[in-house]
Amino acid sequence: MDTLLSLHLLDAVAERKSFSAVADRFSLSPAMTSKHIQHIERQVGARLLNRNSRNVSLTEAGERYLAAVRPLLEGLAEAKAQVSHATLAPHGVLKASMPVWMANSAFARLIAVYRAENPKVTLDFDLSGRMVNLVEDGFDLALRVTMALGEGLIARKLSMVRFYLVASPEFLNQIGRPTTVTDLSGAPFLAYAPMANGGHIRFGEGADAVNINFRQIMQSENETLLLLAACEGMGFVFLPHWLVNDYITDGRLELVLPDTLCPTTPLYAIYPDRNYLPAKVRSFLDFLSGPNGFGVNQK
Repeated sequence: MDTLLSLHLLDAVAERKSFSAVADRFSLSPAMTSKHIQHIERQVGARLLNRNSRNVSLTEAGERYLAAVRPLLEGLAEAKAQVSHATLAPHGVLKASMPVWMANSAFARLIAVYRAENPKVTLDFDLSGRMVNLVEDGFDLALRVTMALGEGLIARKLSMVRFYLVASPEFLNQIGRPTTVTDLSGAPFLAYAPMANGGHIRFGEGADAVNINFRQIMQSENETLLLLAACEGMGFVFLPHWLVNDYITDGRLELVLPDTLCPTTPLYAIYPDRNYLPAKVRSFLDFLSGPNGFGVNQK
């Protein structure tokens, strides 16, 4: 039995959740399609699909197995396209992990443009904020502001992310608008939990370093909650420009000391090291790093 065909059938059944639909697509009988799946199950020594009269779903073993196999199938298709000098259209499910703050209108506009250009790609984005294992959890890539890499992963720099110090106009009207860094000493501060340091923040190095000792009144791992708390006048907060630009434009937040306090950090795409990136992954990375991607919203 053709094992490669069996793998393609397993992938298709898992995606469509139907033996009959996949059988029609591959011009096979449902019974033969089932035999191919059984062939793979015998090879791996585990049940990969749950089957009943109403639905089909992957078992836990099936999810792990397909997470490992799908990149190989995509790589084979990509290699075939390159050898034949053909252009393989991006297709399939693009599963990506991203920071919580990517849930903003500017990024939504970008992915709408990407999807219009690549209609055969289905987007599956996890913005839970958890640090996923790309391979074990079946992710194609992750967007991160850290370059910390696990084994078998590589990083591609996409853009720079600026962090603005912001506060609500009402809050600033009450306590006054800082004109120097020293004016921030003891001021109420909303801290991003993974970077919280008791309200103490240091920028720069050596003689040019700037120290701020805020009064930390709240911390959270969710940037959106920090944003909303700042809009309610609870205090100062550092947030990515992508998240706060619209709020600054419409007057709900104000920039504070932008010429002095505007740290930047690289945004990386992290993905498994493969000889051939699937077209869906390559097209998404090229789009984000291109002129219509992150570069259009750097202010």
